[in-house]
Amino acid sequence: MQVDVQYAVGREGLPAESAIVRWVQAASPGPDAEVVVRIVDIPEIARLNASYRGRTGPTNVLSFTFDPPPGIPNRLLGDVVVCAPVVAEQARDQGKEVMAHWAHMVVHGVLHLRGFDHQTEAEAQCMETLEKQILGQLGYDNPYE
Repeated sequence: MQVDVQYAVGREGLPAESAIVRWVQAASPGPDAEVVVRIVDIPEIARLNASYRGRTGPTNVLSFTFDPPPGIPNRLLGDVVVCAPVVAEQARDQGKEVMAHWAHMVVHGVLHLRGFDHQTEAEAQCMETLEKQILGQLGYDNPYE
């Protein structure tokens, strides 16, 4: 599995690349997949959120699947973009351990790349169950409690 971790912000207080790779691997569909994880600031995530989702302001994580042209072999699932300040603020506000929240956001983003969603109650149940299972295997508590 190939994981390209890009830090577009200072690394202080952020997860190590090795942790991010471990989280991506836990949520990936297999060893042949490729994923880019980009850690960004509020202005970058807000621009992406506005451009691609039509929503104003920052969000915690965005996922962008890669759809290659027909006939082109593809291992790249896509990009997961995580906003460092939003994740830190959410962890603090929700009383969560910050690295556990980071793990959740990365796993959540990778599951979106794999086609999971939470637009309906049934989809949300399926995705949340998988998230809890993966995070439990990584040693983290249920993020929804």
